[in-house]
Amino acid sequence: MGNRIGSVALAWLLATALAGCVVTPYDPGPVDAAQEQASEPPPPLPVYEQPPCPEDGYVWTPGLWRWGPEGYYWVPGTWIAPPQVGVLWTPGYWALAGVVYVFHPGYWGPHVGYYGGINYGGGYNGYGYAGGRWRGSHFEYNTAVTNINTTIVRNTYHETVINQVHETNVTRVSYVGAPGTRTQPNRTEANSSHETRQTYTQPQIAHHDAARTSPMQNATRNEGRPPVAATPRAAAFSGPGVTAAKPVGPTYRPQHPQGHEERPEH
Repeated sequence: MGNRIGSVALAWLLATALAGCVVTPYDPGPVDAAQEQASEPPPPLPVYEQPPCPEDGYVWTPGLWRWGPEGYYWVPGTWIAPPQVGVLWTPGYWALAGVVYVFHPGYWGPHVGYYGGINYGGGYNGYGYAGGRWRGSHFEYNTAVTNINTTIVRNTYHETVINQVHETNVTRVSYVGAPGTRTQPNRTEANSSHETRQTYTQPQIAHHDAARTSPMQNATRNEGRPPVAATPRAAAFSGPGVTAAKPVGPTYRPQHPQGHEERPEH
C-alpha cells in the first residue's frame, strides 16, 4: 500500500504541474517555529488497539509518523494529562505542499482544530473529537469509541458516532493531499486557529523523543508495523497495556532509505 500511495502522490503532483498550479493545504499557523519536511509520503497509518485510559482526566492523543535521521518513525498513540482543564488535543498532520511533505505539529486548545480530515481513529475521525468532552472541570469519556475501564474511570457516556471506525482505519492515509483528506478547514476549524493554543507538554516531548531514539519504531526497520503502536502512558514503551501494530496490509518500503532532512527541535 505504501507503493500505491507513493504512486498516487506522484500522479497528483504531475496532474497539478500540468494544470499550472499547486494546491496549498491550509496552514493554521505555527504552534512552534520548526517544521519537519520530507521528500516522500509517510507510511499508511498502522492498525492497532487503543489501550484503556489509565487515569481519570487523561485525554487520548493518536499515534502518527514523524521524520528522523533514518526516515519516518512511529510515535505511539498515548493517554496524556492535559495542561489545564477545558483544553482538547488537535493532532499533528503531514501535508503535501508542492513537492515536499510538511509536518504540522499538534496542539492543545479550547476546541479541536483542523487536522486535514485524516482518520486517526479513537474518536479522531478527520473532524473534531468524538471520544470525550469536558463537563465543567471533569472530562467525560464516550464508551462507544473509547477504551475505558469503568472501575478506574467513572465519568462516562455512550453516544454512537456515525461512520466511526473503531480499530481499523479503512483508508489509513496519513497525509493531507491523499484521496479522502481535506486541504481546507471548515468554518469551525478555521475559527479555532484564532484561539489560544499550547504546544506539547513535557511528557509529550519525552514520549516523542523516546520514539525517535527507539530503533524499531523506525518504519524502515518495522516495515510500517511498529512494535509499539500505542501506550497507556507517555514514554512507557513496555509493560501492561502496550499494544503492537496488527499485521494488516503490505509492508512499507521507503523511496529513499538513506535520505533524510534535519530534524528540528520541538
